[in-house]
Amino acid sequence: MPTSKNTYHPIGVFDSGFGGLTVLKEIVKTLPQYDYIYLGDNARAPYGSRSYESVYQYTLECVKKLFDQGCELVILACNTASAKALRTIQQIDLPKIDAHKRVLGVIRPTTELIGQMTHSKQVGILGTAGTVSSGSYIVEIEKFFPELKVFQQACPQLVPLIENDEADTQGAEYFIEKYVSSLLNQAPNIDAVVLGCTHYPLIQKQIQKYLPANVKLLSQGPIIAESLKKYLAMHPEMENRCSKNGQLEFFTTDTTDAFDRAGTKFFGSPIHSNHMSI
Repeated sequence: MPTSKNTYHPIGVFDSGFGGLTVLKEIVKTLPQYDYIYLGDNARAPYGSRSYESVYQYTLECVKKLFDQGCELVILACNTASAKALRTIQQIDLPKIDAHKRVLGVIRPTTELIGQMTHSKQVGILGTAGTVSSGSYIVEIEKFFPELKVFQQACPQLVPLIENDEADTQGAEYFIEKYVSSLLNQAPNIDAVVLGCTHYPLIQKQIQKYLPANVKLLSQGPIIAESLKKYLAMHPEMENRCSKNGQLEFFTTDTTDAFDRAGTKFFGSPIHSNHMSI
């Protein structure tokens, strides 16, 4: 890290655990010149089944930590945090903390594109129980494409299977087929499906296998990367505040050795993290 915090203003990327690394991977690929700090709140993960209040409180604490590290802009690379905490942080907390700082999520950029991907006007969402129960995808899609019908399927077993390195087992195949079939049973004409959890790109090929050939499967990493690129182009006042040394830092609230082993799989290249207490 550069010695002067006055000049070090990385873009913060936050997730409850590892999944956001799939988003960071695409962001770095698209915008390699910026500095980035990734924070995974692994000690309190998963967020998917937690209450709104818990997710909001945990997310706010982690956002503040990233602000303390010099971040002017933080991406919530977590669907559950985006669904349950983003709006309150943007509307209530940021004006009190610093009106010039920004926090962005992963749901809105995805929903802005979904209408362009469907001919049947029927789309599906695969996500955690928390994301699905929040109804955030339904609300956001309604804003941009009110003519679409949205069908959701909670997939509570997928994150534990992925994080326990069991994504290639028969058990994982059973649950993937079960969840995809349940989604399609709601509406057989679905022709676009959102991977509404940042863990799911690791099993994208397996999910695709159980979908009809005409169904488009949307992974959030590339979408968020392009959305951030456009955001920075449209907001030069923020773009100018973000430092550009091509540096990457990784933090976890849990054990660094375990985070590095699992995180390398999500990020696609070796990572070395530091511990951050919340």
